[in-house]
Amino acid sequence: MSLEQHNMNRRGVLAGGNFIVDRVKQIDAYPEQDQLALIHAETLGNGGGAYNLLKDLSALDPAIPLEGIGLIGTDSLGDWVVQDCVDSSIDVRQLRRSAETPTSYTDVMSVVSTGRRTFFHQPGANAQLDESHFDFSASGARIFYLGYPCLLDRLDQIKEDGSTGAARVLGLARSHGMITAADLVSGQHPHFQDIVAAAAGELDYLLLNEIEGGWLVGRTLRGSQGVDPNDAAAAAAEILQLGVRNTVVIHYEEGAVSHDCHGEICTVKSLKLSEDEIQGAVGAGDAFAAGFLHGVHENLPIQQSLNQGVCSAAACLSHPSCSGGMRPLTECLRLRQ
Repeated sequence: MSLEQHNMNRRGVLAGGNFIVDRVKQIDAYPEQDQLALIHAETLGNGGGAYNLLKDLSALDPAIPLEGIGLIGTDSLGDWVVQDCVDSSIDVRQLRRSAETPTSYTDVMSVVSTGRRTFFHQPGANAQLDESHFDFSASGARIFYLGYPCLLDRLDQIKEDGSTGAARVLGLARSHGMITAADLVSGQHPHFQDIVAAAAGELDYLLLNEIEGGWLVGRTLRGSQGVDPNDAAAAAAEILQLGVRNTVVIHYEEGAVSHDCHGEICTVKSLKLSEDEIQGAVGAGDAFAAGFLHGVHENLPIQQSLNQGVCSAAACLSHPSCSGGMRPLTECLRLRQ
């Protein structure tokens, strides 16, 4: 049975991993040490791979069942995450809560005049998320997405046999009949390659950007003229050899490329947007993943799924938050016209 025919009676997306609250503060200037800056406005928003993907999918297609697995605190930010998910029709039954550690958050200092941002991150409860928090028997989802390996302390720990908690969680999801996918994060983890290699054999789809792809293949994919799709495709083929079961997708500013286990290569160009249309790039990679995995969920051709990914990413760019620019998929696709 092909992956495309795999358990078509299952429906929905289950996303596990990082649930972060972005606390964005609009400030007049970034101060020197020991000096003062004024805060003009504050907002709360979703952040982290699992949380962003679910929020994006809820805007793209409210008809798809959505579930989250993560660990948050028993604090006010945790309460806010739960309510935000409920308001977005995201099932929170497996959103566990810890009294020992706070909900993960990032303080984002955004200078009003320039839009430049500085980030202060509290890993919080995300660092305590482990295999015991995942129950796949309780889900009828078609796709399980993990975000992000290399930013989940306990799940990233490498065992004596070379496996990781993340790899075991993905393997368990596959044993329950789910299609598995993961997106990476551009963080300089000292064991980045080992963590990805451990999970690769349990992944049907691996999504990553050109920076992360370059780390895995040992060369820079972005040159003076941007990213060459042929070079990106060659890198995707190399990464596929780590054991990824179906498809590797590399996305970058100019577009995206996929390489599957049958040797099929597909490419798509990004949308051309004016500077006025771009309000922020945070969350664009997660938006791409949401659009692409929506196509996988609906059993669409890979080329169409890639196009959904870049159109969703373009919609995300229209707002400074991770998911504020997301809209129904039909509206995202119209951005291509």
